[in-house]
Amino acid sequence: MSQQPTVGRTVHYVSHGTPLRSDGSQAFPPACRAAIVTEVDPEQPGRVGLQVVNPTGHFFHPLDAGGSVYDETGAQLGGTWHWPERV
Repeated sequence: MSQQPTVGRTVHYVSHGTPLRSDGSQAFPPACRAAIVTEVDPEQPGRVGLQVVNPTGHFFHPLDAGGSVYDETGAQLGGTWHWPERV
């Protein structure tokens, strides 16, 4: 990770989406959501607490509940965060 997350930075959080249906589809698939870093794990800087901004409201993923980890793979897995893409 070339940049280090700090409190107040804007990142993207990948939502988990809804559970899979019997046919393998989802009512709501995983999606990137805007998020603000609220805390950074001093032992593992890629693990952060987030305030996630969804169309239906704000959700929190604090460190004491597991937080969210940086997605180094680029696969954008549910529950991870990454830096916003440059456009």
